[in-house]
Amino acid sequence: MSETRSSRLEIRRAHLGLLFAATLALSACGGGGSNAGEQVLGTSPSPSPVAPVPSPPPAAAVAQSCAPTNPYRADATSATTVGTLAGEKAWAKSYMEQAYLWWEEIPSVNANAAAYSDTSKVAESLDAYFRALKSPLITASGKPKDEFTFTYPTKAWNDRSQSGAVSGYGIEWQFTSPFPPRGIRVAYVEPNSPASAAGVRRGDTLVSVDGVSADVNTQAGIDVLNAALSPSANGSPHAFVLAPVTGGTRNVNLTSATVVTTPVLNTQVLTTGGGRRVGYILFNAHIASAEGQLITAVNTLRDSAVQDLVLDLRYNGGGYLYLASQLAYMVAGSSRTSGQVFEQLQYNSKRSAETNSDRARTPFFDTSCYLDSNFQCPRQEPLPTLNLSRVFVLTSPGTCSASESIINGLRGVNVEVVLIGDTTCGKPYGFTAKDNCGISYFPIEFKGTNAKGFGDYADGFKATCPAADDLSRALGDPAEGQLAAALYRVDNGVCNPVAARSSPLAAGSTAPKSRILRGPERENRFLLPR
Repeated sequence: MSETRSSRLEIRRAHLGLLFAATLALSACGGGGSNAGEQVLGTSPSPSPVAPVPSPPPAAAVAQSCAPTNPYRADATSATTVGTLAGEKAWAKSYMEQAYLWWEEIPSVNANAAAYSDTSKVAESLDAYFRALKSPLITASGKPKDEFTFTYPTKAWNDRSQSGAVSGYGIEWQFTSPFPPRGIRVAYVEPNSPASAAGVRRGDTLVSVDGVSADVNTQAGIDVLNAALSPSANGSPHAFVLAPVTGGTRNVNLTSATVVTTPVLNTQVLTTGGGRRVGYILFNAHIASAEGQLITAVNTLRDSAVQDLVLDLRYNGGGYLYLASQLAYMVAGSSRTSGQVFEQLQYNSKRSAETNSDRARTPFFDTSCYLDSNFQCPRQEPLPTLNLSRVFVLTSPGTCSASESIINGLRGVNVEVVLIGDTTCGKPYGFTAKDNCGISYFPIEFKGTNAKGFGDYADGFKATCPAADDLSRALGDPAEGQLAAALYRVDNGVCNPVAARSSPLAAGSTAPKSRILRGPERENRFLLPR
């Protein structure tokens, strides 16, 4: 690489952040909340109320001047003073105008409106106001241009982003709609979790919980579902009724506990019908503990002399940017990536100096990091490589942010990336956490582009070969729909027409697209907090 090791370390430290986006346009709670304790389901929508008449924005407020009823004030990253909710809103507006990628598109919002002014619910009021400041524009496909700007309690954010440990059961829930019929199913189960111990399996369908139907459409019922699906603390017991893929129903009692994510759940070597040796890696989260697991996986596949790689990112909403860069390097090797940019960050027109700085350039990292609690890299060792000119990536709408960076970064250095599955989430944007009064604010701050200058995928990357997520089979099973479609493409050089017809992308298909039930902390691109 052209950079010195010290300069590369500085760049890496500048990019140690998390890549995560709110996939659900649903009710927020607790300043943006989290997947633990966040309201993730809703009743059928009703017509939107008429917006209040805008009033001039408040004057700029002093940072860390906090409403006395702000429940997170004690968690602020610097000293605070007693202020007002209006002052916190003024600070939020001022920060948005400074940092937001599309600051020219901030709409006029009446900060005094009741929805933003409940002093008994400071975090919720601030979150609602901050989200109201987002760009109102839509993309070519008709979805909001900014689906991702949000707030999050600072302490909870720091704890989760550094440890990967959360309260829950170890279930990754998938759904087809936030409104009835929801089609809530188990996408996968974390090993050594309460759900694993209770025998919960991929493909199980949620029938009811605590006596409430999964398709309830009353607010009281929704509250029960949200409390059960995303428990806010350990020790919360709930009674589930699940319908396995084999038929019938069964009762499962689960109590929430601390669950530690296993980011690389499956690594194996498969042999296709045509005799090619194909490596398979199921990679679910770009968190710090993934690094060693990814290195082990790549070493295993390299030692097995695989000829192709299937990288399963269908449930990977993001994680540390340096891990995305490392994995892309391990796939492509040094000759293709030497001296090339993995991702270039582009800030708004007020921040051109940052765009042009070395810190905005992420190279293909060719050494390990093994990030410690002080955001240092104590073990910088050469990474193993597979030296592949193509890779097959399994995708879905849950493939987001860091995962999309891998796709875009590899394409930027002419690695053929064949996407099998469904369109990705469309998240070329990123954030830096900024604390005020114990709440971290995440306006979209930058767009990432590859070595060819491309970063315009707000509508996601479309699948090369459409294929449905086959919940009837285990992940890694060569007969599972998406993996089978990838192996078919390896052998035949064309997409499997049978898999294409079963996909939600098929012409005339009425099959709903499934999405992962998770909060914004797991689907956005972030740099280190300021």
